[in-house]
Amino acid sequence: MFADLGTLGWVVASIPALMWVGLLLVPWRPWSTREHIEADLQAMPAADLGKITVLIPARNEAEAIGATLAALRAQGVGLQVLVIDDQSNDATVQIATAYPNTRIINGQPLPDGWAGKLWALEQGMVHVRTPMTLLLDADIQLQPGLLGTLLAHKQREGLHLVSLMADLRRTSFWDRLLLPVFVYYFKLLYPFSLSNSSSRHVAAAAGGCVLVDTEVLRQIGAFASLRNALIDDCTLARQVKNAGYRIWLGLSCGVVSLRSYGTLRSIHDMVARSAFTQLGYSTLLLLAVTVVFALAYGLPFALLDSPHTWPLGVTAWSAMTLSYLPMLRYYRMSPLWALLLPLSATLYLGMTWGSAIRYWGGVRSRWKGRTYGT
Repeated sequence: MFADLGTLGWVVASIPALMWVGLLLVPWRPWSTREHIEADLQAMPAADLGKITVLIPARNEAEAIGATLAALRAQGVGLQVLVIDDQSNDATVQIATAYPNTRIINGQPLPDGWAGKLWALEQGMVHVRTPMTLLLDADIQLQPGLLGTLLAHKQREGLHLVSLMADLRRTSFWDRLLLPVFVYYFKLLYPFSLSNSSSRHVAAAAGGCVLVDTEVLRQIGAFASLRNALIDDCTLARQVKNAGYRIWLGLSCGVVSLRSYGTLRSIHDMVARSAFTQLGYSTLLLLAVTVVFALAYGLPFALLDSPHTWPLGVTAWSAMTLSYLPMLRYYRMSPLWALLLPLSATLYLGMTWGSAIRYWGGVRSRWKGRTYGT
């Protein structure tokens, strides 16, 4: 049918191929997994970690906090650990108390205008006396040697903030279909090589595991300066970078998320929590994203039906598949999952619309039993 539409039809038909081939060719290579750090077993257990205090905000984390703290004990010597109990009503405090060299801080009620995690971190920051601070989610387990390796990388490269994207648990079909794509899209939105460069236009971090100079945190106003941010990790990275400091973000299979998703609904809730926030709550941008997804993922299949345009459809689909293969290879998954990328994209677009609908209904975000209004 595109043959009957003249020049305009051929321009439209070429868009998906240009998009996907262009993605493969751009110099910052957002599809690449070259920015990564894996645990060096030689860095443990003798690594001197006495210059680091770990801040762990914990709200009803009884299921994971024990494994998180046990893994920290295996990282090296001298590490100081502060668990800030954010009004938990389960056994989080009792479990954390059982671990030596772990201090429990009883968090105060959440003030207006604060996100829960940031309020917990702000309370913990008061007690930090070491040159560096590790911000660690309560459901993140570090593999042996990981923290020593991360510290060595930070010192070697002269960095002020380093963070690692967690390896998300994949225990079901929905996990395998959607969670690696979550990381893939994050890298497309925040290309790691650009974020790690001196450019002020892109700054990103992964909030589950962030090692930062304590003085830098204090200079930018610590967590009070981002108290209402729902995408707090990228906001933190932007403020650190704008203050003239160097940041770095990478992948790691040694930073393991213990949180179990398993169902489409649970993944939807995770994505919907911040998807519309990423778009600045802009309906215009949401419509633009919808059009881009339709062109990138839907149009190639329509092109395959025409004897005139099928080469463009094959080119687009092939480049799309190739762009996702490095992510699958990094997480040791079958390359056949790349064939389902259009399905994953359709579901993510639906979850983004779900996030917008929540916002229009007066709910900016909902997490851990708390609702943040618009």
